[in-house]
Amino acid sequence: MKSISPNIFVRDLQATIHFYTRLGFTITDEVTTPQGEKIFALMTNGSVVFMFQNFASIEGRLPMVTRTDGGSLLLYITVKDIRQYFHQIKDQVPLLTGLEKTFYGATEFSLCDNNNYLLTFAEHD
Repeated sequence: MKSISPNIFVRDLQATIHFYTRLGFTITDEVTTPQGEKIFALMTNGSVVFMFQNFASIEGRLPMVTRTDGGSLLLYITVKDIRQYFHQIKDQVPLLTGLEKTFYGATEFSLCDNNNYLLTFAEHD
């Protein structure tokens, strides 16, 4: 195995793109319908890759993909120079926690994205 790129199903793809752009992600690929509706976006920041796809694009094809927003999933993202990154985004998005030193030696902070997914950013000493 070489990598993992979660495909995260969302209700509002445009709002999700806007949110993750504020975290420093950029769109590196996208899919639109023949009518011009964007239904999928591949976004990257460094070597972190997230795929976002709207629920409507899979309607009836994958019935097990149904849920309320969020869920029991935490996306744990390691970063270099967490203090710089924290100060870069802290006024761009609502944070759940400030910078904290954990019992296992990491410095972390957490936030919820616009889809109610929990993101924790960490730097290990």
